[in-house]
Amino acid sequence: MSTKDKEYKGSTFWQLILVIPGSILAFTLIIALIAKSFGVIGAPDVAEPAAAVAQVEANIKPVAAVEVASADAGPHADKSGAEVVQAVCSMCHAAGLMNAPKIGDKDAWKPRIAQGYDTLISHAINGIRSMPAKGGNPALTDGEIANAVAEMANAGGANFKPKASTDVVAAAMPAK
Repeated sequence: MSTKDKEYKGSTFWQLILVIPGSILAFTLIIALIAKSFGVIGAPDVAEPAAAVAQVEANIKPVAAVEVASADAGPHADKSGAEVVQAVCSMCHAAGLMNAPKIGDKDAWKPRIAQGYDTLISHAINGIRSMPAKGGNPALTDGEIANAVAEMANAGGANFKPKASTDVVAAAMPAK
């Protein structure tokens, strides 16, 4: 016989396709059997103490709960001008952001006061230049805006008396 018959001829493509996944599967089964024999897989469930379960539930409970008030929560009471100025207007008017006249700056308020109380209310309700309508808080009523305008303008040298809510609605309508 010749030595040619004893030489390695190599593997075919299909032999490799069968041998490689078969090897991986065999290796996985061997690892699974070893793990099963040491009790890693299929270990019986251990009952957790009630104190540990209670502690975990306390740790994962929500921080707060949201309660939504019903629409008929009662009549709306307008906030005072000082409250609205403190909560909304002072954001820009305290520091003079975006050319807003500072609260108490008589020189900055003088030309605005000259325009009249109704014009100032209309500008505050509808917005003007960089100032958004209602100071960016659409939840405010027109009466609350009028109270805030009177508060800030009076701090700047005016002598405006806050209007009643019904008078404000007529004054807030933009001129046609």
